[in-house]
Amino acid sequence: MILFLEYPKCSTCQKAKKWLDEAGIAYEDRHIVENNPNAEELTEWVKKSGAELKKFFNTSGMKYKELALKDKLPSMSDEEKIELLSTDGMLVKRPLIIGEDFVLIGFKENQWKEKLLSI
Repeated sequence: MILFLEYPKCSTCQKAKKWLDEAGIAYEDRHIVENNPNAEELTEWVKKSGAELKKFFNTSGMKYKELALKDKLPSMSDEEKIELLSTDGMLVKRPLIIGEDFVLIGFKENQWKEKLLSI
């Protein structure tokens, strides 16, 4: 079973969820703000994704801009970034798909088709 982390009011998340449903892919749904990923989960997901840690930040979000993270992130350690992400689901890029051996960040339909329809 895959884990689908979303913010229900996010239009991209809604599109992604519709895509999963239409593709008949079973998933566990998790509200990213009400049940924010903790530091341990985030650390595991970053490793599993193979992506840079900065890809996990919702750079278009108000919270990201309010905290001026564009300027602060370059001087922060990975541990500090993970800790910051674990404090607020609105900082985390969404939707996230967590599989047994992969993590997909954001909704890119072609990437999702390639990964999820081959399971």
